[in-house]
Amino acid sequence: MKPGLKVRPTERFGKREVARGAEILRSGGLVAFPTETVYGLGANALDEAAVASIFAAKERPGWDPVIVHVADRAMLDLVATVPRQAERLIEAFWPGPLTLLLPRTSAVPDNVTAGRDLVGVRMPAHPVALDLIRLAGVPVAAPSANRFGHTSPTTAKHVLADLDGRIDAVIDGGPTRVGVESTVLDPGQDPMVIYRPGGISIAMLEAVCGAGSVRMYVPPERAKDAPEALPSPGVGIRHYAPRAPLILVDCREELTFALGAGGLLIGVMLPQGWESRGSSFVYEWGDWENGEELARRLFSGLRTLDDAGADVIVCPVPTLGGIGAAIRDRLEKAAMKP
Repeated sequence: MKPGLKVRPTERFGKREVARGAEILRSGGLVAFPTETVYGLGANALDEAAVASIFAAKERPGWDPVIVHVADRAMLDLVATVPRQAERLIEAFWPGPLTLLLPRTSAVPDNVTAGRDLVGVRMPAHPVALDLIRLAGVPVAAPSANRFGHTSPTTAKHVLADLDGRIDAVIDGGPTRVGVESTVLDPGQDPMVIYRPGGISIAMLEAVCGAGSVRMYVPPERAKDAPEALPSPGVGIRHYAPRAPLILVDCREELTFALGAGGLLIGVMLPQGWESRGSSFVYEWGDWENGEELARRLFSGLRTLDDAGADVIVCPVPTLGGIGAAIRDRLEKAAMKP
């Protein structure tokens, strides 16, 4: 692999550089690229060896399946069969931040799904991602482009901080728009099951499929090393974690109390209008009532405070609906002890 290679599309050179990324994918290489959610680390989803290189670069365990990204219906049909309920969801939400767990075809290698019968598939709503996949001419397996368990990347700089020297290229499409990973849904169950909340909320899904048609996944008790294959991407116990320990608080009073700890360099994810006395580093998180803004800036804030040298990071937990569920999911997993 080529250490530090950075492919940056611009108005003048974008098509050429995206075409270069597509060539790398066709040849079995690894390319990090922007989606509307976070940056993904892509490989040819039909090439078992290429997919294995994703796991090696990320140091990702084989029990954690990866999502396949497609650019058109022909690619979808190549990797999965599509039941009627899924057709309605595809019509309503694709391209977009919704991953569907669908029956896999024989073309999908076992390491994509951790040996399970369902494959996670989505069509990203980002022009660079769609152009890259179309030009590559193959479905692209792509988990987040970071070391396993670390904070997800929302810029090309974040990708290089984790994977420089481990992958062949990163295409810089600027900061991502949504900022948290896609919703993962199994439409084959009744009610349908959300394994990971994301940019598509329960309310949005029920508006298409009816009230009571969706429920959240409740994980069973299991060992921390997750010895069995996970049923879906995004349900690992500890994930999205910064290097510094993450402390979650529920209100301004709890934040003030947490910032009173002495002898530590404290970083704080600070909502607009909140006070941060006692903190060493502050990340201006945004409007506390704007879930989309908080989600978009979440991972960038955690990385910024990590890079500043915080010994511990303190973060309030939003109670918002919609994408607020995704923010809470990421924070709760990130705060778990290793």
